[in-house]
Amino acid sequence: MSAQVWFITGTSRGFGREWAIAALDRGDKVAATARSLASLDDLVGQYGEAILPIELDVTDRAADIAAVATAHAHFGRIDIVVNNAGYGHFGMIEELTEDEARAQIETNVFGALWVTQAALPYLREQGSGHIIQVSSIGGISAFPNIGIYHASKWALEGFSQSLAAEVKSFGIHVTLVEPAGYSTDWSGSSAVRSKLLPAYDPVREMAAALRAQRQSAQGDPVATRAAILKVVDADEPPLRIFFGSAPLAIAKADYAGRIAMWEEWQPVSIEAQGTDPA
Repeated sequence: MSAQVWFITGTSRGFGREWAIAALDRGDKVAATARSLASLDDLVGQYGEAILPIELDVTDRAADIAAVATAHAHFGRIDIVVNNAGYGHFGMIEELTEDEARAQIETNVFGALWVTQAALPYLREQGSGHIIQVSSIGGISAFPNIGIYHASKWALEGFSQSLAAEVKSFGIHVTLVEPAGYSTDWSGSSAVRSKLLPAYDPVREMAAALRAQRQSAQGDPVATRAAILKVVDADEPPLRIFFGSAPLAIAKADYAGRIAMWEEWQPVSIEAQGTDPA
C-alpha cells in the first residue's frame, strides 16, 4: 500500500497523538494540528518532513479551511481526516452556563463540522477518502453529569451518519469511533467543570460511582494504534466501531431498554397517528 496522507486535529495528546504516531511509524504522512505547535516539537524532531505541524483552533472556520488547504498543497492530497479535537465537560444540566454550553458545542460539533466541510471538496475531486469522527460511548448512551458532552457527541453522530449516505457515491467513507474509558487526559486537565450546585451532590456521588464501575479497567491508548490502522485499511470500513471492551454491553442494555419502552407505549403512538396506519 502506498503512503497515505492524514489530517489529524488535536494531535498534542490522546488519540490524536497516538494515531499520528501509528501513521508516521508505518511511513504515512501527517498534517498534525494543535493549539500549540510546541506540543508537536518532539514528533517533528523524530519524523522530520513526514509531519506538517499546523497551529489550529478548530472553532475558527476560516482557519480550518486554511489549514486543510495548506495540508493539501503541501502533500498533494489528503486521504484520511481525523476529527479528534475535543474535550469533556462535567456539570449537571442546571449547572451549565451559556458560555460553557456554547464552548462545548463549538469545539466538539462545529469544529468537526468545519474541518469535514473543508476536506470534502478535495476528497470528492480525488474520488476517495476516509473521515474518522472521534465520538464516544457517550455518543449513543447518556449518563448524569456530562449532559452537554453527550449533546455534542450525539450531534456528531447524527450529522456523520447523514454524511456517510451523502458521500458514499464519491468513494468517501465515514467512521465514528466510539471509545470507552481510556487513560487519556479526557477527564483530567483538558476537561472543564461547572460550578457545583449542592442540591446535586447525591446525584454527583451516584454518577461518580457508576463511572468508576464502568471504567474499572481503562483502555491503553497505545493499543488503539493498531486498531485505527485496521479501520482505515479496511476495504469496507464500519460506520461505527467501539474501541474498548465495555461499550458493547452498555449499548445492548441501553437499546434493549429503549425498544421495550417503545413497544410498551406503541398503542399510544398509534393513537397519536390520527389516521388508519394501514
